[in-house]
This record gives sequence, structure tokens and C-alpha cells, in this order.
Amino acid sequence: MELFIYLFAGLFSVLNPIGTVPIFVGLTMDDDKKERSRISLWTAINVFAILIISFFFGEYVLSFFGISIEALRIAGGIIIATSGFSLLTGNFNKKRGVSKKVASDAQRRNDIALTPLAIPMLAGPGSISLLIAFYHEHHEMFEIVISVLAILAVAVTIFIILRSAHYLAKILGASGIVAISRIVGFIVIAIGIQYIISSVITIVQTNLM
Repeated sequence: MELFIYLFAGLFSVLNPIGTVPIFVGLTMDDDKKERSRISLWTAINVFAILIISFFFGEYVLSFFGISIEALRIAGGIIIATSGFSLLTGNFNKKRGVSKKVASDAQRRNDIALTPLAIPMLAGPGSISLLIAFYHEHHEMFEIVISVLAILAVAVTIFIILRSAHYLAKILGASGIVAISRIVGFIVIAIGIQYIISSVITIVQTNLM
């Protein structure tokens, strides 16, 4: 259960679906309730697929390019901590890597579930590096099953949040969303720093042996 909570909390903090609510509301403003539900569902499915692929095959990609797990953890920790700091200070880019042209094109397309919602707004470098490092440490069958369930739980949570995005925007308001994002930002910073510290300790211990 601890493993499930740890991975779920880590992924939820990095993905920050609450912070995606304003963007989702803006992109689906002209859609009806049924269409919003469809987009929410497919966004969650796409995120689940991306995270699962990263979890199971990410380490093989690293091996192919000759990248060590410690280097990935440090890089991922920096990305995660930087994103968290931006959330905490309120300087987070609301487009999350989405240019004006991409956002404009997305509004004209019927389906925005994959781009820009799933990528890069939700499943980005931070979550992918987190999962690759997590698989490296937890690859027993029982741990894999728990991890897949945690990823599935995150995807379901994303669906629920996006499905309720227009209601949440009205209830929380802009200030409420900012407050939640900053709390999440603090947690994200801690996760990123912990990744960096763990990697540095591992490198030092390896060199001393």
C-alpha cells in the first residue's frame, strides 16, 4: 500500500492535473458536455498509455543511448524541481510547452486529447523520468502490479478532474486553483530534490567502493 501511495502521490504532483483545469476549460469552452466527457476520457487513456510505455520500456531506451539511471534521476530531479519552483512562485507557464500556434491549431481541431492535453501538458519529461527511475528500483512482479495500478489510478483521477473541470473552475476560481498549484509545487520541489540527493549519494558510494 505504501508503494501505491508513494507512486500515486509522486505522479499526481508532477502531472498536476489541477493546474491543467484552466487550459482544459479554455480549449473546450465551445464544446458540449458529451464532447468534453469524450475528450476527458481519451486524455486519460493517452496519459495512461504514455506512462505505461515509459515505465516498461524507458530503461531500454536509456541503455540504447548509454545514459545511466543516475544521470536520468539527476536530470529528472532538476526538471521536477524547476517545475515545482515555478508552480510555487506563480511563474508557471500555463501553456506548459504549448506555443500559441499549437494552442490555436488545437482549438480548431476536433480532438485535443493527445496534443496538447496528454502531451506535453500532463505527461512530460518529469513524469517519464520518474517512472523510469521507479522501475529501475521496483521491478519485482508484485511491485510492477502495484505500480500499474497506481498509474491507472492516476489516469482515472485525471479523467474525473478534467470531466469536472468546468465545475471546478467555477467553484475554486482562479485564486483557488493558484493556491492548490502552489501547494503541489512545494511537494514537487521536495520530490525533485530527493531524486538529486539519492543519485548523488549513489554515485559517491559507487566510486568509494
